[in-house]
Amino acid sequence: QVQLAESGGGLVHAGDSLRLSCAFSGGTFNSYAMGWFRRAPGKEREFVARVSKGGTSTKYADSVKGRFTVSRDSTKNTVFLQMNSLKYEDTAVYYCAADVTARPYYSDAVRPNSYDYWGQGTQVTVSS
Repeated sequence: QVQLAESGGGLVHAGDSLRLSCAFSGGTFNSYAMGWFRRAPGKEREFVARVSKGGTSTKYADSVKGRFTVSRDSTKNTVFLQMNSLKYEDTAVYYCAADVTARPYYSDAVRPNSYDYWGQGTQVTVSS
């Protein structure tokens, strides 16, 4: 059974940087595309970023494009989300997710139902 464990969240000031990690276990890491989602208080879960199985293709939500970078390290079975120039509106619980299906279309990649496994989440709080 695939398990995902996020870490790296915390309380930061606006303009600061933070790097989230998601450790993958219980399966073959390179068989899964990996995504990041977030849920802010009172809002629905929303797509943040995705990296393909081989790490060569990435997708981002418009709200984070140019500020966040998703990457993966197959030697560590870990996916990362580097978050720079953080804003108050980035405050949310961040979740990583694994998808066994390759999805070339953005509309498929951003749907939570496209993903097979989820982590428990890590809280990111950005003070203004």
